[in-house]
Amino acid sequence: MKPSHNARPVFDDPNVVSDAGLVPALRLAESAGLFELLAGVSVPAPNAVAKASCVVAGMLAGADSIDDLDRLRHGGMGRLFTGIRAPSTLGTFLRSFTHGHVQQLDKVNAGVLAGLAERVPGLLVDNASNGSDGDGGLAFIDVDDTIAEVHGHAKQAAAIGYTRVRGLNVQLATVSTPAAAPVIARARLRRGNRVSHAGAPRMLAQAISTARGAGVEGRVLVRADSGYYRHAFVTTAIRHDAWFSVTARLDPLVTAAITSIGPKAWTPINYPNAVFDTEQQAWISDAEVAEVPFTAFVKQPKNQRVSCRLVVRRVKRIQPRANDGTGQGELFASYRHHAFITNSTLSTLEADQRHRDHAVIEQVIAELKAGPLAHLPSGRYPANAAWVAHAAIAFNIARAIAATHTGHHRWATLRTRIINVPARIATTGRRLVLHLPRDWPWATAWHELWTHATGPPPATTT
Repeated sequence: MKPSHNARPVFDDPNVVSDAGLVPALRLAESAGLFELLAGVSVPAPNAVAKASCVVAGMLAGADSIDDLDRLRHGGMGRLFTGIRAPSTLGTFLRSFTHGHVQQLDKVNAGVLAGLAERVPGLLVDNASNGSDGDGGLAFIDVDDTIAEVHGHAKQAAAIGYTRVRGLNVQLATVSTPAAAPVIARARLRRGNRVSHAGAPRMLAQAISTARGAGVEGRVLVRADSGYYRHAFVTTAIRHDAWFSVTARLDPLVTAAITSIGPKAWTPINYPNAVFDTEQQAWISDAEVAEVPFTAFVKQPKNQRVSCRLVVRRVKRIQPRANDGTGQGELFASYRHHAFITNSTLSTLEADQRHRDHAVIEQVIAELKAGPLAHLPSGRYPANAAWVAHAAIAFNIARAIAATHTGHHRWATLRTRIINVPARIATTGRRLVLHLPRDWPWATAWHELWTHATGPPPATTT
């Protein structure tokens, strides 16, 4: 493809917009109650609803900094939307947030998620359950955290965390089902050197409540890695009548339990797709699983110990070691063991498969870091915390947009196909008409979003 040599650029058309997909996107958010919920945020700033919705809209369109929010002010955007603010105004707005106001935004996210789930039933629907959980459906709550790297010494609360880079810690709790991609139930910004499990029990309790409010009625399975292998985290799941599946650290108690597993207890499994093992730097396509009864957290009083199952997956080492330092000799030298505790009634094979699917939260983290969390734009910690809270709302709106048609698109794909679509505005009969590109490959998906956003709510069944 070669460019025309007869083209001449002129930035002079007041009726053209570059992000026409924001119209149905914000209409969908409005029908889910976004603006009414934002009105309950008591941040001391005039026109807070308009400013917060500008931040969310900018993130939907691809903004990853305060300056990028200026993309909302161009062409005919002032004819399509009211209340558009300048980036400097929005930066001042974010800096007016306190910790309490950020928590109010968290509640807004929970309310918007519930409204989106009602408006777009495919957002958290589970049509793939085989009934093995015995409760008419299975939903997953995944908890994890990540370090968002920052630069410069003006960033409040920035510190060197477990990744050995200087940044701020973002903790997430997502909700998904076997048939629905994950949405964000809770998102929290923390100091860069905060340990993973700090505050996790409270976040888990809030995430479960958010999931229930969004229509999750079946069994909930809480999944987390070894950073959350803590008594308080596991017992929070139990108190809320949820299953847990948490990676166990190979401490002496877990090591002894693995050693007690007999050689005939291992069941071979084959992965449908090979899994890349970062430690061995090789693709692994087969493994073995086994389980043994286990009592976790034995340092707690007897009535607070957790009786559960220890499910172990082992993978044969490509280059066996003589001894790996555990004192267990050939068993641990020849195999790598991955253990997790669970109280689910799933079979050993299915429990292992469901636990490995915890990696789905990494995709959410990757999408956020490729979008609004590419930068934490302010030097003030509360402003960055507010930025993260707005990002969670924007992410869930984007996920709802995906669920209006084919479902599992990444955020970057949605921006390309649905949101960042140019349009020319015309007026007829006192109505605005959006003239979109002819032969747009994803016009059908765009129209499906428009129908969901502007049509009547779906019929409810009783």
